[in-house]
Amino acid sequence: MDASLKAEVEAWIADDPDPQTAGELQRALDSGDEELLKKYFNGFLQFGTAGLRGPVGPGPSSMNRAVVGRTAAGIAAYMKSHGMKSVVIGQDARHGSAEFTQESASILSGAGMDVYVLPRPLPTPVLAFATQYLKCDIGIMVTASHNPRQDNGYKVYVGPSADGIDYVCSQIINPTDQLISKEITLVKSLKSQPRGKEWKIASENVITEYVRRTALLAPSPGDLKIVYTAMHGVGTETVQRVFNHAGFATLILVDEQCAPDPDFPTVAFPNPEEPGAIDLALKKARDSGAELVIANDPDADRCAVAIKDPKVGWRMLRGDELGIIFGEWIARIKPTGIFGTSIVSSSALGKICAHYGIEYKEVLTGFKWLAKIEKLAFGYEEAIGYAVDSENVNDKDGISAAIFLAQIAMDLKRDGLTLIDLLDEVWARHGFHGTEQISIRVSDISATTALLAGLRQNPPREIAGLAVHSIDDLAAPTTGLPPTDGLRIWLAGGIRIIVRPSGTEAKIKCYIEVITKDAGESEALINTLREPLKKLLAS
Repeated sequence: MDASLKAEVEAWIADDPDPQTAGELQRALDSGDEELLKKYFNGFLQFGTAGLRGPVGPGPSSMNRAVVGRTAAGIAAYMKSHGMKSVVIGQDARHGSAEFTQESASILSGAGMDVYVLPRPLPTPVLAFATQYLKCDIGIMVTASHNPRQDNGYKVYVGPSADGIDYVCSQIINPTDQLISKEITLVKSLKSQPRGKEWKIASENVITEYVRRTALLAPSPGDLKIVYTAMHGVGTETVQRVFNHAGFATLILVDEQCAPDPDFPTVAFPNPEEPGAIDLALKKARDSGAELVIANDPDADRCAVAIKDPKVGWRMLRGDELGIIFGEWIARIKPTGIFGTSIVSSSALGKICAHYGIEYKEVLTGFKWLAKIEKLAFGYEEAIGYAVDSENVNDKDGISAAIFLAQIAMDLKRDGLTLIDLLDEVWARHGFHGTEQISIRVSDISATTALLAGLRQNPPREIAGLAVHSIDDLAAPTTGLPPTDGLRIWLAGGIRIIVRPSGTEAKIKCYIEVITKDAGESEALINTLREPLKKLLAS
């Protein structure tokens, strides 16, 4: 075995606070499994604008107490350098979340910080709200959101302004992430870090106040029959409380998916967007005669909806369709502030804003960018993330989106209309905007970089027989946006295609938008593009 690798492993084992992961590494070392050790020691898990995210396991390349402890120590050093003092920590119900929360609280408390820990596994939006409500300098959420079951992660929020950025309790961006990352690299020994036990369990008032404020989004509740699934995550309790407080009819739960379960036994991937993920919810809707299906991802920061379409029966609304419903409705009832969406989302929101005379901004993919829009009245991204109440949660919030959508559906029902009727009105005004996302899983995140580099070197001249009119390299933007890895391809007929790597998973993503007279024409065009694009991405 390589001597330097052996020495690195031995040093890590000696500093690992968790006997289980230390034991796993020792067994791999004793058996001489160099290939496995190289997997675990393929660099320190990268800390960036998504915080940390990766598979639970031993060594610096995985999520474990040693990595989380060093990260917490780096955050503590960053806080000290910025005169920050208070931090609140939340967790979901994934494998390792409780241990990572305690590790973080111990390190941050030992560093002299005022530490609050949420009282039990709760949704990410509750942590974002708590950061503001408790007036904390930093918020930390232990979650991997909708990632596969083997993953966990660490999401960081800044309460006040920092590094020249007006955060207002939103997710970190550059340079904050890089400054924290630098502090993490300076932590040479975890065992040398002081540990404390002086953290406080946050009061139930935090959750009660979140429920109260979120329920205000539904001032005129009704008797809608709504099926709800938490996708084996932590949403059920909080969502039920919000709907009950607002006065809606009791939600019809998908029993198999309502309790937190880190193994996500009924789904291949715990993401409402994945094929088959809401099949149980749709069955429940058919069996119960429901009018609406609402699904959260496991940490309940995203919201998916299914409706009974008179043309095709039960179907999922695309993320863009739900975004257009929210945007059109908010524009009608409260046409103030600024609306925003990401570059990969539908261009229809900008047209709605122009129609109502509302200021509109387009940002890079990720809610960390949308949350930096001052006076944000509504923001969304097509990956089922929505901010309909940014004053209370300056981030995507699947719970406020759920209750607000229920109120919209109820108001429309009183007028003899449906969500489809609302969408049809928008399409009649602006043309039908057909969108689709194609995702291809790859071996690791580096494969996405190589694929994009290949497209830059050998750009396509046509796709599905349609000429490529122009290509915008998003890494060298000319529109005033920060650079990001991705390409925006324009085809004949105004078709927009964006190719970019996922920010949280080993996936390459492709986003299609076509604007046509009706849904049938749009579907035919997307069907023509789908397979050639998959072939292009797999090359």
